[in-house]
Amino acid sequence: MSETQPGQDHKGFWGLTLASVGVVFGDIGTSPLYAMREALAHVRGGADEAAVLGVVSLVLWALIIIVTLKYLVLVMRADNRGEGGTLSLMALAQHALGRRSGPIFLLGVCGAALFYADGLITPAISVLSAAEGLVGAPGGAGFAPYVLPVATVILVALFAVQSRGTAAVGRYFGPITLVWFLTLGGLGLLHLVDAPQILQAFSPHWGLKLLFGHGLLGVAVLGSVFLVVTGAEALFADMGHFGAGPIRAGWLTVALPCLALNYLGQGALVLADPSAGENPFFRMIPPQIYWPVLGLTTAATVIASQAVITGAFSVTQQAVQLGLLPRLEVRRTSETMAGQIYVPVVNGALLAGVVFLLFAFRTSSAMASAYGIAITTTMVVTVALMVVIERRLWAWPLAAVIGVTAPLLLIDLVFLGANLLKILDGGWLPLVLAAVLTGLMWTWTKGSQNLAQKSRRDAVPLADLIASLSQRPPHQVAGTAFFLTADPTVAPVALMHNLKHNRVLHEKNVILSVRTADTPRVEEDRRLEVQDLAPGFRLVSLTFGFMETPNLPKALAKARREGLKFDIMSTSFFIGRRTVAPSGRQGMPLLQDRLFSWMVRNAENPTDYFHIPPGRVVELGTQVSV
Repeated sequence: MSETQPGQDHKGFWGLTLASVGVVFGDIGTSPLYAMREALAHVRGGADEAAVLGVVSLVLWALIIIVTLKYLVLVMRADNRGEGGTLSLMALAQHALGRRSGPIFLLGVCGAALFYADGLITPAISVLSAAEGLVGAPGGAGFAPYVLPVATVILVALFAVQSRGTAAVGRYFGPITLVWFLTLGGLGLLHLVDAPQILQAFSPHWGLKLLFGHGLLGVAVLGSVFLVVTGAEALFADMGHFGAGPIRAGWLTVALPCLALNYLGQGALVLADPSAGENPFFRMIPPQIYWPVLGLTTAATVIASQAVITGAFSVTQQAVQLGLLPRLEVRRTSETMAGQIYVPVVNGALLAGVVFLLFAFRTSSAMASAYGIAITTTMVVTVALMVVIERRLWAWPLAAVIGVTAPLLLIDLVFLGANLLKILDGGWLPLVLAAVLTGLMWTWTKGSQNLAQKSRRDAVPLADLIASLSQRPPHQVAGTAFFLTADPTVAPVALMHNLKHNRVLHEKNVILSVRTADTPRVEEDRRLEVQDLAPGFRLVSLTFGFMETPNLPKALAKARREGLKFDIMSTSFFIGRRTVAPSGRQGMPLLQDRLFSWMVRNAENPTDYFHIPPGRVVELGTQVSV
């Protein structure tokens, strides 16, 4: 490896920091549009100085404790070879336990499902909040009927361009979002002079006084205050794209100071003019620059939405690789950027869901009630998984685990309880959505396990089959045949059917097993294992990380260098395709069996999923009851 020139690492670090500002902080960076408005709505009837100071104090300390201390200092240490996110954390926790734990698995599934719920609401509330700025423009009262159509057009256009990828415009995300944060800070600084006493909000006693001195009102305020940290989970989930260092630097040098200044400025504005509490963010924009700032606001919400959509694609890829979902079509939109993928079915489902939310809630204030519950629950899941990692992987003493984690868990549970008050006002929606997605993942996982167990009971051990073939060899044909199998210890279904119906055996037979590691990526020297079983039989095992897309021809190119000589274009790949007939007799209700059968039928063809040349594939089907 050549030596790095002085300054190159430094330049690369700050380049990643700028990029992380555009992707990682997009969601949390658009919270000022609605978070203070919703929190102040609970105290607007008596928005005295103590109440406003209390709200701003809770906002500031939520940013410090949850984002800075919990995520940047603690959670981001639990990286799975550089990757973050709930599923990555689940895989790391299971690795720490040395086995597949049911409770850990369920926590990971719930966390992934809740992420999708958040991914549905974030684009809707962010873009709708920006579109509502049209009404606050000078002379903008007549724009009110157009707010919903404008938001819909923006979001439909955003989802429509997903198939083309974001590589072309992604390079502008960082600079635009940096300008956005500087604008947030500048607007806040501009209004600090309106009521300099707002700086007292740095004292936590104002927040505690509001929280504990007003009963349920304080709890309701806390539920809305949580909106300021709804993008915190993205800091951890996107760690694999930029690294922990650049994300921490971006937060401490750009995002946190600018957000704090903006929230302080909004509070000062409301102290000087209580009527501004109806929409403090847009009221703080000077009329002379209102339209440029509104355009920047719209761009920031689109970028935030793009980051969430991309995150949903990445989580889907992880879920498929980890066996939580059936095979889905995943398209790469960039030849050079690994994270640039497009999942058509997820994109369509998100678009339909976002449009439904727009017309069901119609205003960002109404939608805010549905926002936050999914993220608070995800945060509780994260802390629960962290307990396992701290105790089993990092070998912390029990006292240290309790001392560090218990306060964070208590804070998360308090926020969760505050958000549960919003269930009847729309908070039920993300919970129902997460429950449906959890049910789908559980059905696929349980059904796959039942199918594997039945196949194993009915299967012939591979060693026994090879022994019998050596005694009574069938007719042989020239060439190489690959037989894909999920369990390399038993004879592949396709091999058994080929022998039974075609009564032939190829000169060279390769049992090909594809496995998924509990790490995001696998080094090339660990990708391939070749084992000689008997004359004419070899076992080839390919291992991919849960962030990688399996490409068998590319991976098998190394097998030729290992001594397994074959021509990919003169080789046959035999794939067993099962048609699942639901029976309701294998541990799942009949309705769940039917759902699993439907998911099997609609899974992507293995030929496409593994990128096998279609002209070289032979599919042999069988019907199985589960």
